[in-house]
Amino acid sequence: MTDWHSGVAALALATALTVSAPALAQQAGDAAAAPSFGDSDLAGVVTGPNGPEAGVWVIAETTDLPTKYAKLVVTDERGRYVIPELPKASYDVWVRGYGLVDSQKQKATPGRRLDLGAVPAQNEAAAARYYPGVYWYSMIRIPPASEFPGTGAGPGGNGIPEVMKAQYYWVDSLKNSCQSCHALGSEGVRNIPTFFKTQATTTGSKTQTTSADAWALRTQAGQAQANMALTLGRLGPDKAYAVLADWTDRIAGGELPFAKPERPQGLERNMVVTMWDWSSNKHYMHDAVSSDKRNPTVNAGGKIYGSPEESTDNVPVLDPKTHTASVIVHPYRDKDTPSSLDLSRGTSAHWGDEAIWDGHTSIHNPMMDEKGRVWFTARIRPAANPDFCKQGGDHPSAKVAPLAESARQLSVYDPGTQKWSLIDTCFTTHHLYFGKDAKNTLWTSAGGPQSGVVGWLDTRTFDETGDAKRAQGWTPLIIDTNGNGKRDAFVGPNDPVDPTKDKRVMAAFYGVQPSPIDDSIWGQSMDVGFSRVDQPGYIIRLVPGENPAETALAEVYLPPDGAFGSRGLDVDLDGVVWTTLASGHMASFDRSKCKGPLNGPAAATGKHCPEGWTLYRFPGPQFEGLPESGAADHAYYIWVDRDDTLGLGKNVPIASTNGGEALLALVDGKFVRLRVPYPLGFFTKNVDGRVDDPAAGWKGRGIWTTSGTRTVFHNEGGTENRPKVYKVQMRPDPLAR
Repeated sequence: MTDWHSGVAALALATALTVSAPALAQQAGDAAAAPSFGDSDLAGVVTGPNGPEAGVWVIAETTDLPTKYAKLVVTDERGRYVIPELPKASYDVWVRGYGLVDSQKQKATPGRRLDLGAVPAQNEAAAARYYPGVYWYSMIRIPPASEFPGTGAGPGGNGIPEVMKAQYYWVDSLKNSCQSCHALGSEGVRNIPTFFKTQATTTGSKTQTTSADAWALRTQAGQAQANMALTLGRLGPDKAYAVLADWTDRIAGGELPFAKPERPQGLERNMVVTMWDWSSNKHYMHDAVSSDKRNPTVNAGGKIYGSPEESTDNVPVLDPKTHTASVIVHPYRDKDTPSSLDLSRGTSAHWGDEAIWDGHTSIHNPMMDEKGRVWFTARIRPAANPDFCKQGGDHPSAKVAPLAESARQLSVYDPGTQKWSLIDTCFTTHHLYFGKDAKNTLWTSAGGPQSGVVGWLDTRTFDETGDAKRAQGWTPLIIDTNGNGKRDAFVGPNDPVDPTKDKRVMAAFYGVQPSPIDDSIWGQSMDVGFSRVDQPGYIIRLVPGENPAETALAEVYLPPDGAFGSRGLDVDLDGVVWTTLASGHMASFDRSKCKGPLNGPAAATGKHCPEGWTLYRFPGPQFEGLPESGAADHAYYIWVDRDDTLGLGKNVPIASTNGGEALLALVDGKFVRLRVPYPLGFFTKNVDGRVDDPAAGWKGRGIWTTSGTRTVFHNEGGTENRPKVYKVQMRPDPLAR
């Protein structure tokens, strides 16, 4: 990564030395209006050459605590700020904002007034380095709609595979198979490391190396090589290299984003973000959990737990009271459990030939129950299933939908006893959420659609017996196409609809969430870009019935024409379903608005309730040539704040954007952008909320998340950067203590 901070510091000093005497006098006058503060606060006024700087961030960071700690706030309309409740330590404090470069860091301790000078950027290029990645990412030139369907890589072909039937297939692949794992617009991605250019020159057969060659090498680097090859195969490798090389060449030549971000406004200035380092600089996080979604007072003030996916078996733990980060080792059952060390890899510009991932357990998603235990989707063995799962197996679900393999299973950790239980499941797991039934059923998703089933664990039975076989079950997704209101004999997913029978759809959940208003389970299946299956991404309602393996019925719904690529799902207190779309939208689906029948032959199309959908375009730029009704930004997941843990009200959906470097909360139909500007490259995959003290107002609650990119080293800080835990709170005004 380019080390540009020393240059920015020099620019800040040079600019500060040129501030005029009248401007300094103005600063002094504004500083007199500094807000009140307490012994654990820092407060002051931020001014620039033209007066107070509104809507800029003030950041305080320390390494004096057991793990690195930082807190940031936003200035009000008069440039005033208060950073509340800082632990006793010595802090580096500085200003960051759009239109500025970072001010010089000042040393400070809590309990004092600290006025700060903002440093205007001397040119657009200096200012743009602080823009969220999506502003750079949107400069990618997507192949025009006229190039689809693709005509292949052979003679006369356009380099796009025939499986890419429409432009949105390509966009969905770029967003949900590339951008969703590492933010392409970040500084470390939009600039090609010299290492790859040099390698291409040294090892390539061409006399002159191109940027496309360098892109070919960088996408083979590290342990994600095989996964990236799958996506490149879908995009068309040469076409993808050419598109990405054109993008980075234009940036290297000085081209800047065509759009500019706005500074925080209104409610956005009430945000307080606290962050702690955890895990290691060689590992990455997928998710974190702080409480039980059904009751956010569970684990009040307690530890935060993370899921490091493929990178390590070391589950990170943060104690926010003591500012201490630690790890617990996730066990696995079988010595032949696959390891990330087995993955094919190429030489990295950052780590050389070192295999930095060493995990076996592939810990994807954590969830907390009412006892404070932490449940994980995790791999405990090789993929081959036990006989009871397979064709001819004696499990009731296997008699309906036999399963030969499971890529990831379940586990549970009890912090009280510090003991693990490993739970073998026939079905693959990905995300997980608890229902509200007496069995405390844990519903899971599979990730991709290939299994065609939805799996669950009766945790009450498992707790009582320890018998995973007895406690688990799964069902295929069957649509009531004959319209008689019950499940009957069904035709297969590739068979035409038979009006006398039901129909199976070969889909599975990616997002999963039990409804708070009835017994249904909602899920979402991935579109072509992630699934690599020529089938659209559905929103799915599953009604289990008395014996789910044999009685469950599914309903599938597609978003309106022009919208595509659902990812992540949650359900609000009114039963309205929320998702995010790769077309650049947050979307809601209200089944109660459906006018026509929800079963019968038309139900298999998913297009029988367009009136149930409402789309909200994400803020920010769109790719050139794509409809302005959408946006370049998209989100990995969505979470509904049912209990007002953030402070923006109940039932507020919050999207975890992958390029906008923000959490997007939809309040009264308008987005509140909770942008985290430090370190540059904020990228998260989900959030959850917790109430630590109901009597403490805004200070007693907040939402929690963690770094979600697989390549933390592409972000500000480079290879020294570690994943972070973020706590986001909303106070009643920008100066509240």
